[in-house]
Amino acid sequence: MQALPKFPRAMDDKTFDALASAALSRIQNGLEQADLDYETPADGVLEIEFEDGAKIVVNRHASAQEIWVAARSGGFHFRPGEQGWKDSRDGEDLYVKLARLIAAQGGVAPLF
Repeated sequence: MQALPKFPRAMDDKTFDALASAALSRIQNGLEQADLDYETPADGVLEIEFEDGAKIVVNRHASAQEIWVAARSGGFHFRPGEQGWKDSRDGEDLYVKLARLIAAQGGVAPLF
């Protein structure tokens, strides 16, 4: 397993882009291991597709320096910090929340 990137307190666009790309790659790997369907229609956008036609969209939002997740249950913004990507509202980890959202919509919980 590769070492997780460190999250600086303040970062430039290049650093954010590298961290967000690593996060999206980790999510893709987890989806592939769980045999879940996804598409990458644009750079920095990941659409997880379910049998009922529903989707969860994960995307890098460079101007806000966040990763956004849109799911049936709502929209979530994750900011990079010392402990990884955390929900801006409740502090929950990106990968924990995303696995829970995927399980709720698709019945399978990937490991990230």
